[in-house]
Amino acid sequence: MKENLKKITILIPCHNEETGITHVIKGVPVEQLRYFGFITEVIVIDNNSTDDTASVARSAGATVIHEAQKGKGNAIRTGFKAVSDDTEFVIMLDGDNTYKPAEILRLIEPLASGFCDVVVGSRLGGKTAKGALKFQNRVVNWGFAFLVRQLYQVNVTDVLSGFFAWKKEVINVIRPQLSSEGFSVEMELITKIGKSGFSIYSVPITYDVRKGETKISPFRDGASILITLLKNLTWKPAGNVRKVEGVVAPNKS
Repeated sequence: MKENLKKITILIPCHNEETGITHVIKGVPVEQLRYFGFITEVIVIDNNSTDDTASVARSAGATVIHEAQKGKGNAIRTGFKAVSDDTEFVIMLDGDNTYKPAEILRLIEPLASGFCDVVVGSRLGGKTAKGALKFQNRVVNWGFAFLVRQLYQVNVTDVLSGFFAWKKEVINVIRPQLSSEGFSVEMELITKIGKSGFSIYSVPITYDVRKGETKISPFRDGASILITLLKNLTWKPAGNVRKVEGVVAPNKS
């Protein structure tokens, strides 16, 4: 067994996900990750659920924290605050069992090898189950990803994914600068991380049909995501800080 294991904290924001959350928690490949030198902590952020999400998640072995203000962005910011100082890498995935926790190692490898600072799991570049992603959702996602690549020079193929991996230092820098309350938070993360100078790349993932009801409103949330994309074009990191050559350093641009 390897010594000096590096810690991965897995964040799962949830609102009424009692149907899928056990599958997600139990699907974390704890032993495989340990074999490759990692220990894991699973934190479920119960985002004001009205069902048994919290108790089910706790019974499955996760640490459960609460965020009373509804909205995925609120839940993620609360989750970031709960990440321990000894964490090396942070994973985020949804609690509806659409993403496969067994693929966590695929997202961690580019970080652990020093290839990049952030990995986004790409559904468009990966394997999507029939009925999991509607045609119109694919088109909208492709359009947003195209704009982000052109306007932000960030090399990602899925900017609406809920499956992320970060080096802990990225969270330290970006957490105080997040403001999105809802589903635009993924767009805010990608655009602000990119403008902070951290390197972001995509890896292909599996995407399955969700368990439970979707919480996304296509028109309202789509408009919010577009506004976030455009608004952050003029955004600059607070404190004039950006990532340069492997360290966090003053932004001289």
